[in-house]
Amino acid sequence: MSVTDDPRTFGRARLSFADEAEIDEFAAVLDRFERGEIGADAWRTFRLVRGTYGQRQQEDAQMLRVKIPQGILTAEQLEALADVADRYSRGFGHITTRQNVQFHFVRLHDVEPAMRHLADAGLTTREACGSAVRNITACPYAGVSGDEVFDVTPYAEALTRHLLRHPLSSKLPRKFKIGFEGCPEDHIRTGINDLGFRAAISPEGTRGFRVTVGGGTSILCRSGTLLHEFLPAADLFDVADAVLRVFAAFGDYEHKQRNRLKFLIRSLGWDRWLEEYHRALAGVRQDGGSALPFEPDDPPIEAAPAWPIPPAPPVTDIAARARSAQLRGPGIRPSLLPMIGDSEDRWVRTNVKRQKQSGYATVSATVPLGDVTAAQMRLVSDLAAAYSDGSVRVTSEQDLVFRWVPASRVRSFYRALVAAGLGLSGVGTIADVGSCPGAESCRIAVTQSRGLGRLLEEHLRARPDMVDAAGAADIKISGCPNGCGQHHVTAIGFQGSIRRIGARAVPHYFVMIGGGADENGAAFGRLVAKIPARRCPEAVDRLVGIYAREREGGETMAQFFRRADHTRIKQALADLERITEADAQPLDFVDLAEEQEFAPVVQEGECSA
Repeated sequence: MSVTDDPRTFGRARLSFADEAEIDEFAAVLDRFERGEIGADAWRTFRLVRGTYGQRQQEDAQMLRVKIPQGILTAEQLEALADVADRYSRGFGHITTRQNVQFHFVRLHDVEPAMRHLADAGLTTREACGSAVRNITACPYAGVSGDEVFDVTPYAEALTRHLLRHPLSSKLPRKFKIGFEGCPEDHIRTGINDLGFRAAISPEGTRGFRVTVGGGTSILCRSGTLLHEFLPAADLFDVADAVLRVFAAFGDYEHKQRNRLKFLIRSLGWDRWLEEYHRALAGVRQDGGSALPFEPDDPPIEAAPAWPIPPAPPVTDIAARARSAQLRGPGIRPSLLPMIGDSEDRWVRTNVKRQKQSGYATVSATVPLGDVTAAQMRLVSDLAAAYSDGSVRVTSEQDLVFRWVPASRVRSFYRALVAAGLGLSGVGTIADVGSCPGAESCRIAVTQSRGLGRLLEEHLRARPDMVDAAGAADIKISGCPNGCGQHHVTAIGFQGSIRRIGARAVPHYFVMIGGGADENGAAFGRLVAKIPARRCPEAVDRLVGIYAREREGGETMAQFFRRADHTRIKQALADLERITEADAQPLDFVDLAEEQEFAPVVQEGECSA
């Protein structure tokens, strides 16, 4: 298991989240399934709770999802992830919008050894998929942000450990998501979570949270409803337990497409749901409740690094190691070349934040499409030890964050990141495009969202003037309505779709504008067009142009699109929607990043299994 007292360990050590016994159980149940002792449905339900998701490919291909609680990875864990990528996947992993790391095209019989290797570093896949409490996310700047209320990390980690393998956590009607935020800016989008916790301080100086419940996207976009204006931190576990009790007792276990908590609240009505919640909360307390493992107002504090710092690898060695990555398998692969999108000064402006601790900075590494090679993971481990605190955080923007970087070393760190292929600027801009895996591997995806992500990112990085004009806007893409790419809550969102022209299919995207998340909750993008995939860059150009010409004061693109005349914006995109057999080009019938003519096949998904 993860070693917490090893003097060779650089940086932050965490107690393990893993359990070897459940990996033994996974191997035993797989054996029973292959002997025909249990059916396919029972096996699917079992493996999903263990983070193993069947891909769309007919051959043996699984997606293995690893929970990264609060997005925090130690050097040891980065090395373990790199080993899994190299040995069992395509030589790279994928960062998700919920701070997980996924590996695709994993053979079923490789899942067990992969799990064991991850467990040795304290990582687990338990409840990463299936009808379970999923990875609990938290602001990647928690503890170092100058404007946060307080560091939410200890509370989020404590709740993770409380709910991991909880009696109800894997026996729910559907998946259940939780997010924590301590900053005024909602980096983690708490409003789209089943439970959202925003840090707050009472008039008496007590720590606590503003709590929302029942948020979500997909086919019923809903911002979480206020449950507690102020919840004392001491009551954190009891409130979570009570909400889970209500969901487990009254949720719909039969209709898998409409059984998230938000549907239960709608069907019961808020007043009835609230009544059941308070009854359940009283029951939890009557049963004795559960206490935080630390004093609620005196949690562990993340102090400045105070251990020997190893030397940074030479830049030439970094570049050679990055280029040596062995990538294989189908689909889009990350580049192995150094990435220099623009000037060092621009990178500092977009990717570096001053930390609230004097003399330190927080540095973000842009990760195109969220893909990190095994070689880069090992380099990130070494660079985190040499330049920051020995750990790194993955973000909901599918990037990496290094904290505790001495301000005097930021520019030398930049040169190291460039050599590692992680030196692009643009964090927090439309050039940092987010995407779900899409039809490259997902069973229910309609389109190759990663192909559109790569096309848009290349298009925008060639136009820094447009990126500047867009300000703090973002673009996210999903290959289906489920919203794994979080396209509903972004300034410009794309959702995969299809249109038939005669007997042939053309990949299309719904275009949504004006989504986002702030102190008022989640705002969801409104549909303004449905256009062929290859015309999406032109749609972005026009939307940015409209915003740049007509915005007022300091309003963001999302704010502008919420108040703008949507009829006029639809008209500005209308010609991009029109496509006929006469004017369609041959490539219009080929999805992005594919070579064959578009022939969408949507299979039975496992998201709701």
